[in-house]
Amino acid sequence: MSRPRIAIAMSGGVDSSVAALMLKEAGYEVVGFSLRLWDPGRSRVEGDHHLPRPCCSLDDFRDAQMVAAQLGIAHYVVDFQSEFESAVVLTFIEEYRSGLTPSPCVLCNSRIKFGHLMRLAEEVGADRVATGHYARVSYDADTGRYLLGRALDRRKDQSYFLFELDQSQLARIVFPLGDLEKRHVRKIARAYKLPVAEKGESQEICFIPDGNYAAFIERNCRSAGDRCDGLTSLAGGQIVDREGRILGAHPGIHYFTVGQRRGLGIAHSKPLYVLEIQPQENRIVVGERSQLFRQRCRLGGVNWISIDKAQVPVKVHAKIRSQHAPAPATVYPGADGSVEVVFDNPQAAITPGQACVFYQDDKVVGGGWIQRD
Repeated sequence: MSRPRIAIAMSGGVDSSVAALMLKEAGYEVVGFSLRLWDPGRSRVEGDHHLPRPCCSLDDFRDAQMVAAQLGIAHYVVDFQSEFESAVVLTFIEEYRSGLTPSPCVLCNSRIKFGHLMRLAEEVGADRVATGHYARVSYDADTGRYLLGRALDRRKDQSYFLFELDQSQLARIVFPLGDLEKRHVRKIARAYKLPVAEKGESQEICFIPDGNYAAFIERNCRSAGDRCDGLTSLAGGQIVDREGRILGAHPGIHYFTVGQRRGLGIAHSKPLYVLEIQPQENRIVVGERSQLFRQRCRLGGVNWISIDKAQVPVKVHAKIRSQHAPAPATVYPGADGSVEVVFDNPQAAITPGQACVFYQDDKVVGGGWIQRD
C-alpha cells in the first residue's frame, strides 16, 4: 500500500525542518517546497552587517535542502516573488502610507503561502499540506466544521496570524508542532542531528530585518515607480492635540502607528502618544496615555471559523494585535457583514489596519480587520 503524500513548506528553519521530520516518522511520503518570496538584497541596509538575516536567503534554501537530503525527501524551490510583492509588500506600503498599521504576516499566510502550497500539493499528487506553524486543527463532528486552535506553547502560538484560513484550507492542513513546546522542537532537532538545530528565530516581518518600516517604505517607493502612484503622499505635516492645537511637525504619517510614544520630537510636561492618524489632513493627533483607551471597534473583512456566521451577539475573548492578551468582549454582527467588537473594559491603542481575532477557550471563532472610525 502506498503511503499518503503530503506537501510541506520548508523555510530552512528549525520549526519546518522538525515538522518535516515528524511527518516522515509518521509514515507520510513528504515533499518539501521552499517558497522564494523576496530578494534579500532589497532588504540590505548599506554599511550595517549586524542585522538579522532577511527571509529567502540562499543560506535558508541550502539549509532546507540539507534537511531534505538527510530525511530522504524530495525538495523544490519555487519562485513567488511577484505574487508576494503584489499581495503583501505593496499592500504593506499602501496601508502605512494611508495611515493604517498592516499585519503582513496574516496576508502572507492566507494569500500566498497556503494558497500556493495547496496548488503545488495538487501538482505532486499530495492530498494534504503542512507547515511549521504553532497552531492546531481539529474537526467538530457536531457542526461539521474544521476548527483552528491555539498551540500548546502559548508563547509561540500563531493562530492569530492564521485567522483568514477558510474551511476548504483547514480541511487539508496539518500542523505537526501544535502539541509541542519550542524547547521540545529544539530537543528533537538535536536528537536527530539536523543541521538547523541551533538556528536562530526568524523575524516577524521577514522582509524588513532592521525594523525600520519608514525607511523601507521610502526606499521601495523610490524603486517601485508607478506601482506607488496614487498612494498617500510621503510629505510631512502637523502634529496636533485633540483640540487641534499644533504641537510640532512630522516627516510623514508612515513613521507612526497608534499608541506610539517614541519619535514624536515634542517637548511636553507629560508623555504623549499617537492617538489617531488622519491621512486626509496629513496630521498626527497625540495625547496622554489615558486618551488611548477605547471600548469598541468595527471590523471589516470578517472570516468565521468555528461558526458559519454570527446571527446574534457572540461572547468571546478578542486580541487586537498579536502580543495582546485576549480580553473579554462581545461581537455584534452587522447587516453588511461587518461586526462591532465591544470590550468589557476599554483597551489601549486599538489600531486601524491590525487584525482583531476572537477566541472561545482555545478555539478561533473568527476575526477581521480593524477599521478607521
